[in-house]
Amino acid sequence: MTFVTKLASHLVSPGDLTLVLLTGGILLSWFSRTRMSGIAISTVALLIFLVIEYSPVTGWITTPLENRFLAKNLPSQVNGLIVLGGAVDTATTLARNVPTLTGEAERMTEFVRLAKLYPRAKLVFAGGGGSQGSPPTMSEADAARMFFIQQGLDAKRILFESTSQNTYENVLFAKSLARPKPEEKWILITSAQDVPRCVAVFRKLQWPIIPRAVAYKSDADNDLHLGSNLKSLDRSVHEWVGLLFYRLTGKSDELFPRPVQ
Repeated sequence: MTFVTKLASHLVSPGDLTLVLLTGGILLSWFSRTRMSGIAISTVALLIFLVIEYSPVTGWITTPLENRFLAKNLPSQVNGLIVLGGAVDTATTLARNVPTLTGEAERMTEFVRLAKLYPRAKLVFAGGGGSQGSPPTMSEADAARMFFIQQGLDAKRILFESTSQNTYENVLFAKSLARPKPEEKWILITSAQDVPRCVAVFRKLQWPIIPRAVAYKSDADNDLHLGSNLKSLDRSVHEWVGLLFYRLTGKSDELFPRPVQ
């Protein structure tokens, strides 16, 4: 992820914006001339936090993403499985030399389960992000390899894409490795919030897939667990902005793709 992309991600993050408001308000309240303004800003930040954590607003924003592609029965046979990065903690894995997963762990565990269910399927992991700079960092593909071996998968069976920096590159580079044929059945495993944008990219790059959504953050009543709403809202806003950005930049042909009937 480039510096500009990271900066833009922070600018649209409700959590980051709330923290900036709160910090700014506290700093202003230290000075007599700006004390009242600081208190007002801090109060607004606190109210925003309470609304996000204790109202259904996060569910309203998250649930449409997660419900866009509902789970279907798995086919009896598939030609391939692909899982995108975002579920491995590369920094901790590198520091501890133990494969460590993030809050999106179900991507990895479901990939392992389906890899065993479909022993003849091609397997692809797409996730880069590593570098050999100072200090060096581990790519998601390297960390994923460690996890899959730990779970009993034959790493030689898996194609690892390790140079991508975003979802579009995940799919673009993985396609050049896997070389899927138009008539093949491929299952995409990714977090439910990510499915619409991922499907849009796969369609743009003419790679038909069956989405397999995991790592849901909302339940059937649009409710999320208290204490996690702010993080979930950040993710959901990121996805909505990503859908718009990908459409405007030509990385997808659909603003909010719908399932094929």
